[in-house]
Amino acid sequence: MKGLYRIHRNMNRTTDVLSFPLYHSIKEMPSDFEFLLGDVVINPHAAQRQAVTYGVSFNEEMRRLLIHGFLHLLGYDHEGTRYQAKRMREMERDLRDTLETLD
Repeated sequence: MKGLYRIHRNMNRTTDVLSFPLYHSIKEMPSDFEFLLGDVVINPHAAQRQAVTYGVSFNEEMRRLLIHGFLHLLGYDHEGTRYQAKRMREMERDLRDTLETLD
């Protein structure tokens, strides 16, 4: 994960999740809804550490990271403005809550 992060984000440290979108913007995505968005790579070691830190199960943390990565594939960003970060956190919470109702 550290190697991927260094190559793709020029950061010489590890991270918990990376997203590799196939499209630069949502406008480029096909309209038939049957397409790939890109790849999400999750660091299970970071997920385990974070699960302990946050007091959640490993599966819950993996779900959170998957949702986070998925939102990046859709074009959400939390590193730009406070508004963008707030919007992404709200969408993460909404998706998490929706998925929990399906369990």
